[in-house]
Amino acid sequence: MTIRFILNGDDVELVTGAEVSLLAILREHFHLYGAKCGCMRGSCGVCSVIFNGAVCPSCLIPAFKVRNSEIITFEGFSQTVEYADIKGGFTRAGVELCGYCSAGKYLAAATLLDRVVRPEKDDFLNAFRGIRCRCTESENLYAGIVAAGELRQQRIYGRIP
Repeated sequence: MTIRFILNGDDVELVTGAEVSLLAILREHFHLYGAKCGCMRGSCGVCSVIFNGAVCPSCLIPAFKVRNSEIITFEGFSQTVEYADIKGGFTRAGVELCGYCSAGKYLAAATLLDRVVRPEKDDFLNAFRGIRCRCTESENLYAGIVAAGELRQQRIYGRIP
C-alpha cells in the first residue's frame, strides 16, 4: 500500500505493507533511530513519537493508521526552539538521561508543556506514565520540566508571567 504523511514537517510517501509498524518504517525506510526498539508492546516509551499531537508508542502504530497523519520524531523535535527550552530546563535541574529513553522523555515533556504552562506533579505523572526508564529520579525530572516551562515562558513573553 502507498501511504502519504507528514514526517518532521515534510510530506513523504512510502510503499509498504499495511501491518508494518511505524517504528520499522522510521528506522528502516527513513533511517531515523531516535525511536528505539524496546518492549514492542507499547509500555516502555523508548519508541515514542508525536503522532497527530500526542505522544504514542510507534511500535503499536500500523502503517495503515499513518496515512494522512503528522509524525514528529525525536530527530525532528530536536531542531526546534521548544527542544532547546526543555534541554535547558533539564540542564538546570541536573537531569541526565541514559540516552535510550531520551526520545520518550523529551517528547512527553514537549506535549505536556504544550497543554499546561505550569504543570503540577499530577500533570507530570500522567504525561510520563508510559515512560518506564528509571535512569532519572522522578523529582529531578519534574524539576527539569518546571524549569523548561519557565524558560519557554521567558522566551515567549520575555518574563515568567
